[in-house]
Amino acid sequence: MASPLVNAVNPAFLGALADKRASVLKHMARSERLANVCPASRLEVRPRPEMLASGVAELDALAGGIPRGCISEFYGGASSGKSSIVLAAMASATRRDESCVLIDASDSFDPKSADAAGVNFNRLLWVRCGGRKVRYDTNENSQQKRRAKIETRPKQRSSRQPAGDSLGSEFRLEQVLKTTDLILQSGGFGLVVLDLAGIPEKFVRRIPLASWFRFQRAVEHTKTALLVISEFPCAQTCAALVTRIGRQFSAVSYQPSGNPPHSELLTEMQVNAELVRSRLERKPMQSVTAEFTTQAVRAG
Repeated sequence: MASPLVNAVNPAFLGALADKRASVLKHMARSERLANVCPASRLEVRPRPEMLASGVAELDALAGGIPRGCISEFYGGASSGKSSIVLAAMASATRRDESCVLIDASDSFDPKSADAAGVNFNRLLWVRCGGRKVRYDTNENSQQKRRAKIETRPKQRSSRQPAGDSLGSEFRLEQVLKTTDLILQSGGFGLVVLDLAGIPEKFVRRIPLASWFRFQRAVEHTKTALLVISEFPCAQTCAALVTRIGRQFSAVSYQPSGNPPHSELLTEMQVNAELVRSRLERKPMQSVTAEFTTQAVRAG
Protein backbone atom coordinates (compact mmCIF):
# COMPACT_ATOMS: atom_id res chain seq x y z
CA MET A 1 0.00 0.00 0.00
CA ALA A 2 1.44 3.38 -1.06
CA SER A 3 2.11 5.96 1.64
CA PRO A 4 0.07 9.19 1.40
CA LEU A 5 3.12 11.24 2.49
CA VAL A 6 4.91 13.15 -0.21
CA ASN A 7 8.67 12.59 -0.02
CA ALA A 8 9.59 15.10 -2.68
CA VAL A 9 9.96 18.79 -1.65
CA ASN A 10 8.39 21.42 -3.82
CA PRO A 11 11.17 23.50 -5.50
CA ALA A 12 9.02 26.59 -5.29
CA PHE A 13 8.86 26.24 -1.51
CA LEU A 14 12.67 25.99 -1.25
CA GLY A 15 13.04 29.11 -3.39
CA ALA A 16 10.63 31.07 -1.20
CA LEU A 17 12.48 29.92 1.92
CA ALA A 18 15.83 31.10 0.52
CA ASP A 19 14.34 34.50 -0.38
CA LYS A 20 12.92 34.84 3.11
CA ARG A 21 16.31 34.05 4.66
CA ALA A 22 18.05 36.61 2.46
CA SER A 23 15.45 39.23 3.40
CA VAL A 24 16.00 38.59 7.13
CA LEU A 25 19.79 38.88 6.75
CA LYS A 26 19.46 42.19 4.90
CA HIS A 27 17.16 43.53 7.60
CA MET A 28 19.65 42.54 10.30
CA ALA A 29 22.48 44.20 8.39
CA ARG A 30 20.55 47.52 8.32
CA SER A 31 19.78 47.37 12.07
CA GLU A 32 21.50 50.10 14.12
CA ARG A 33 21.78 47.84 17.18
CA LEU A 34 23.73 45.24 15.23
CA ALA A 35 25.89 47.67 13.28
CA ASN A 36 28.84 47.32 15.67
CA VAL A 37 28.59 43.56 16.03
CA CYS A 38 31.54 41.73 14.50
CA PRO A 39 32.47 38.06 14.27
CA ALA A 40 34.50 36.51 17.07
CA SER A 41 37.42 35.98 14.69
CA ARG A 42 37.74 39.77 14.32
CA LEU A 43 37.67 40.60 18.02
CA GLU A 44 40.77 42.33 19.33
CA VAL A 45 42.88 40.67 21.98
CA ARG A 46 42.20 42.17 25.40
CA PRO A 47 45.19 44.33 26.35
CA ARG A 48 47.40 43.17 29.18
CA PRO A 49 46.60 45.12 32.37
CA GLU A 50 49.08 47.47 33.95
CA MET A 51 51.28 45.65 36.42
CA LEU A 52 52.16 46.75 39.95
CA ALA A 53 55.64 45.78 41.16
CA SER A 54 55.51 43.27 44.00
CA GLY A 55 58.81 44.35 45.50
CA VAL A 56 60.31 40.88 44.94
CA ALA A 57 62.32 40.65 41.73
CA GLU A 58 61.81 36.90 41.43
CA LEU A 59 58.02 37.25 41.62
CA ASP A 60 58.03 40.08 39.09
CA ALA A 61 60.03 37.88 36.71
CA LEU A 62 57.60 35.01 37.29
CA ALA A 63 54.29 36.78 36.61
CA GLY A 64 55.26 40.36 35.73
CA GLY A 65 54.01 41.74 39.04
CA ILE A 66 50.52 42.26 40.46
CA PRO A 67 47.91 43.26 37.83
CA ARG A 68 45.85 46.38 38.40
CA GLY A 69 42.11 46.13 37.99
CA CYS A 70 42.20 42.43 38.89
CA ILE A 71 42.17 40.05 41.84
CA SER A 72 45.47 38.32 42.60
CA GLU A 73 45.77 35.51 45.11
CA PHE A 74 48.80 34.26 47.03
CA TYR A 75 48.17 31.23 49.21
CA GLY A 76 50.27 28.91 51.30
CA GLY A 77 50.56 27.30 54.70
CA ALA A 78 51.72 28.89 57.93
CA SER A 79 55.25 30.38 57.82
CA SER A 80 55.41 30.00 54.04
CA GLY A 81 56.48 33.59 53.28
CA LYS A 82 53.11 35.24 52.55
CA SER A 83 53.66 38.07 55.04
CA SER A 84 57.06 38.85 53.52
CA ILE A 85 55.42 39.25 50.11
CA VAL A 86 52.72 41.52 51.56
CA LEU A 87 55.30 43.76 53.26
CA ALA A 88 57.42 43.94 50.11
CA ALA A 89 54.38 44.84 47.96
CA MET A 90 53.19 47.55 50.36
CA ALA A 91 56.72 48.98 50.69
CA SER A 92 57.07 49.09 46.90
CA ALA A 93 53.69 50.81 46.48
CA THR A 94 54.18 53.39 49.24
CA ARG A 95 57.61 54.30 47.86
CA ARG A 96 55.78 55.40 44.71
CA ASP A 97 53.47 57.56 46.86
CA GLU A 98 50.50 55.25 46.33
CA SER A 99 47.95 54.74 49.07
CA CYS A 100 47.53 51.18 50.37
CA VAL A 101 44.96 49.41 52.52
CA LEU A 102 45.59 46.33 54.66
CA ILE A 103 42.40 44.58 55.79
CA ASP A 104 43.71 42.41 58.60
CA ALA A 105 41.20 39.69 59.46
CA SER A 106 43.18 38.01 62.25
CA ASP A 107 45.00 41.09 63.61
CA SER A 108 48.42 39.59 62.80
CA PHE A 109 50.11 42.58 61.19
CA ASP A 110 53.44 43.53 62.80
CA PRO A 111 54.25 47.26 62.43
CA LYS A 112 57.93 46.70 63.40
CA SER A 113 58.44 44.26 60.56
CA ALA A 114 56.67 46.64 58.18
CA ASP A 115 58.91 49.49 59.27
CA ALA A 116 61.99 47.33 58.69
CA ALA A 117 60.67 46.44 55.21
CA GLY A 118 60.37 50.13 54.32
CA VAL A 119 56.60 50.66 54.44
CA ASN A 120 55.57 54.31 54.58
CA PHE A 121 52.86 54.41 57.27
CA ASN A 122 51.64 57.79 56.05
CA ARG A 123 50.38 55.98 52.95
CA LEU A 124 48.94 52.92 54.73
CA LEU A 125 45.43 52.36 56.08
CA TRP A 126 45.43 49.44 58.52
CA VAL A 127 41.96 47.99 59.16
CA ARG A 128 41.78 45.65 62.17
CA CYS A 129 38.59 43.59 62.24
CA GLY A 130 36.85 42.29 65.33
CA GLY A 131 39.32 43.45 67.97
CA ARG A 132 37.66 46.37 69.79
CA LYS A 133 34.35 48.13 70.23
CA VAL A 134 33.06 51.65 70.74
CA ARG A 135 31.12 52.74 73.80
CA TYR A 136 29.82 55.94 75.44
CA ASP A 137 30.43 56.94 79.04
CA THR A 138 27.10 57.89 80.61
CA ASN A 139 28.80 59.68 83.51
CA GLU A 140 29.95 62.59 81.31
CA ASN A 141 27.92 65.50 80.06
CA SER A 142 25.97 65.45 76.80
CA GLN A 143 28.75 67.08 74.79
CA GLN A 144 31.30 64.51 75.82
CA LYS A 145 28.90 61.63 75.26
CA ARG A 146 29.24 62.13 71.54
CA ARG A 147 32.94 61.35 71.71
CA ALA A 148 33.57 57.61 71.41
CA LYS A 149 36.06 55.81 73.60
CA ILE A 150 37.86 52.68 72.54
CA GLU A 151 38.03 49.88 75.07
CA THR A 152 41.33 48.06 75.35
CA ARG A 153 39.85 44.90 76.82
CA PRO A 154 38.67 42.12 74.44
CA LYS A 155 35.41 42.66 72.65
CA GLN A 156 32.39 41.23 74.43
CA ARG A 157 30.16 38.84 72.55
CA SER A 158 27.11 40.47 71.02
CA SER A 159 23.90 38.84 69.85
CA ARG A 160 25.32 38.62 66.31
CA GLN A 161 28.70 37.19 67.29
CA PRO A 162 29.00 33.43 67.85
CA ALA A 163 30.62 32.18 71.03
CA GLY A 164 34.11 30.68 70.97
CA ASP A 165 37.31 31.72 69.22
CA SER A 166 36.78 29.55 66.15
CA LEU A 167 33.15 30.59 65.76
CA GLY A 168 34.16 34.21 66.34
CA SER A 169 36.03 33.98 63.03
CA GLU A 170 32.67 34.03 61.28
CA PHE A 171 31.86 37.39 62.86
CA ARG A 172 35.28 38.79 61.87
CA LEU A 173 34.83 37.47 58.35
CA GLU A 174 31.54 39.34 58.09
CA GLN A 175 33.35 42.54 59.05
CA VAL A 176 36.09 41.79 56.51
CA LEU A 177 33.64 41.41 53.61
CA LYS A 178 31.77 44.60 54.47
CA THR A 179 34.99 46.57 54.89
CA THR A 180 36.44 45.28 51.63
CA ASP A 181 33.28 46.24 49.76
CA LEU A 182 33.36 49.79 51.19
CA ILE A 183 37.07 50.23 50.45
CA LEU A 184 36.79 49.04 46.85
CA GLN A 185 33.71 51.13 46.17
CA SER A 186 35.41 54.27 47.51
CA GLY A 187 38.39 53.86 45.17
CA GLY A 188 41.58 55.89 45.07
CA PHE A 189 43.89 53.15 46.42
CA GLY A 190 46.74 51.63 44.47
CA LEU A 191 46.91 48.40 46.46
CA VAL A 192 44.30 46.72 48.66
CA VAL A 193 45.47 43.67 50.61
CA LEU A 194 42.83 41.30 51.97
CA ASP A 195 44.64 39.14 54.53
CA LEU A 196 42.54 36.07 55.39
CA ALA A 197 45.39 34.08 56.92
CA GLY A 198 44.44 32.72 60.33
CA ILE A 199 40.73 32.34 59.52
CA PRO A 200 39.65 28.66 59.61
CA GLU A 201 39.09 27.10 56.23
CA LYS A 202 35.47 26.14 56.94
CA PHE A 203 34.55 29.81 57.31
CA VAL A 204 36.52 31.10 54.34
CA ARG A 205 34.92 28.45 52.15
CA ARG A 206 31.54 29.96 53.01
CA ILE A 207 32.36 33.24 51.29
CA PRO A 208 29.77 33.33 48.50
CA LEU A 209 30.98 33.45 44.93
CA ALA A 210 28.81 36.55 44.44
CA SER A 211 31.09 38.45 46.85
CA TRP A 212 34.17 37.65 44.78
CA PHE A 213 32.36 38.67 41.58
CA ARG A 214 31.35 41.94 43.27
CA PHE A 215 34.97 42.61 44.25
CA GLN A 216 36.09 41.81 40.72
CA ARG A 217 33.60 44.22 39.20
CA ALA A 218 34.56 46.92 41.71
CA VAL A 219 38.27 46.89 40.77
CA GLU A 220 37.74 46.32 37.05
CA HIS A 221 38.81 49.25 34.87
CA THR A 222 40.51 50.93 37.85
CA LYS A 223 44.11 51.39 39.00
CA THR A 224 43.48 49.33 42.14
CA ALA A 225 45.11 45.93 42.58
CA LEU A 226 43.31 43.59 45.01
CA LEU A 227 45.71 41.11 46.62
CA VAL A 228 44.14 38.21 48.56
CA ILE A 229 46.33 36.37 51.09
CA SER A 230 45.09 33.07 52.46
CA GLU A 231 46.23 29.62 53.47
CA PHE A 232 44.34 27.96 50.59
CA PRO A 233 42.81 29.14 47.28
CA CYS A 234 39.45 30.81 47.89
CA ALA A 235 38.83 33.47 45.19
CA GLN A 236 38.04 30.71 42.68
CA THR A 237 37.68 31.78 39.04
CA CYS A 238 37.51 35.49 39.94
CA ALA A 239 41.28 35.56 40.53
CA ALA A 240 43.25 36.57 37.45
CA LEU A 241 46.53 35.49 39.01
CA VAL A 242 46.98 32.62 41.49
CA THR A 243 50.37 31.83 43.06
CA ARG A 244 51.17 29.12 45.57
CA ILE A 245 53.79 30.01 48.18
CA GLY A 246 55.78 27.32 49.99
CA ARG A 247 58.71 27.28 52.36
CA GLN A 248 61.71 25.15 51.57
CA PHE A 249 63.49 23.19 54.26
CA SER A 250 66.84 24.90 53.62
CA ALA A 251 66.26 27.61 56.24
CA VAL A 252 69.49 29.22 57.44
CA SER A 253 70.04 29.63 61.17
CA TYR A 254 72.92 29.83 63.61
CA GLN A 255 73.59 29.43 67.31
CA PRO A 256 73.85 32.86 68.96
CA SER A 257 76.52 33.33 71.60
CA GLY A 258 75.38 33.65 75.21
CA ASN A 259 72.27 31.51 74.69
CA PRO A 260 71.68 27.83 75.48
CA PRO A 261 73.56 25.55 73.06
CA HIS A 262 70.34 23.86 71.92
CA SER A 263 68.82 27.16 70.70
CA GLU A 264 69.12 28.53 67.16
CA LEU A 265 68.22 31.89 65.69
CA LEU A 266 66.53 31.95 62.28
CA THR A 267 68.22 34.45 59.95
CA GLU A 268 66.70 33.75 56.54
CA MET A 269 64.39 31.35 54.74
CA GLN A 270 64.15 30.07 51.19
CA VAL A 271 60.68 30.55 49.67
CA ASN A 272 59.32 28.80 46.59
CA ALA A 273 56.58 30.44 44.47
CA GLU A 274 54.62 28.53 41.84
CA LEU A 275 52.35 30.23 39.30
CA VAL A 276 49.20 28.11 39.37
CA ARG A 277 46.85 30.11 37.10
CA SER A 278 47.10 33.25 35.01
CA ARG A 279 44.41 34.78 32.81
CA LEU A 280 46.70 37.56 31.61
CA GLU A 281 48.04 35.69 28.59
CA ARG A 282 46.14 33.99 25.76
CA LYS A 283 48.41 30.97 25.62
CA PRO A 284 48.41 27.56 27.30
CA MET A 285 49.21 27.85 31.01
CA GLN A 286 52.39 26.16 32.18
CA SER A 287 53.49 25.63 35.76
CA VAL A 288 56.52 27.80 36.46
CA THR A 289 58.29 28.43 39.74
CA ALA A 290 60.59 30.99 41.29
CA GLU A 291 62.69 31.03 44.44
CA PHE A 292 63.65 33.95 46.68
CA THR A 293 65.01 34.53 50.17
CA THR A 294 63.33 36.31 53.06
CA GLN A 295 65.24 37.50 56.12
CA ALA A 296 64.27 37.72 59.77
CA VAL A 297 64.10 41.30 61.03
CA ARG A 298 63.77 40.67 64.75
CA ALA A 299 63.86 37.87 67.30
CA GLY A 300 61.23 37.11 69.89
